Amino acid sequence: MLGKLEWRAASEVPELLAEPVRAALGDLPAWAVAIDPTLADTAAFCAEYDVPMAASANCVIVHGKRAGESTYAAVMVLATHRADVNGIVRKHLGVRKISFAAQDDAVGSTGMEYGGITPIGVPAAWPVLVDEAVAQAGLVVIGSGIRGSKLLVDGADLAKLPSATVLELATPA
Repeated sequence: MLGKLEWRAASEVPELLAEPVRAALGDLPAWAVAIDPTLADTAAFCAEYDVPMAASANCVIVHGKRAGESTYAAVMVLATHRADVNGIVRKHLGVRKISFAAQDDAVGSTGMEYGGITPIGVPAAWPVLVDEAVAQAGLVVIGSGIRGSKLLVDGADLAKLPSATVLELATPA
């Protein structure tokens, strides 16, 4: 399907998904594949498994604050792009200060492994902000909630997640 990997229906290999991802996946068409967990970072993964960077989407967890209130969100951008966190994302979330979430907070809040966090299965109250380029990309590789596997999904399906909003929020890296 993509790269030099043998993708399988995610429903056939639930052990390749973190529990929150398994619970949230539902009927979303998705394929999964086991990978070397030391190659989970996008650049290493793409190089080793012959997957174009433009067919990989990264999920970053951001944490914003305003008047003592905290807001978390999952932000999806293609690996070839960077999210405008301090501009578009901050304004969309209506927060005064924003930063990437601390690793311990992201892992503890999502129940996923750092380096494998995906928007599928993040807490229901969190917004999922999907860059337009991801929504239009067709099949993209994303995290599975663990470092030892990846998911392959249609970017348009990420845009249909219950708390998803599609925005033009990234610029080329």
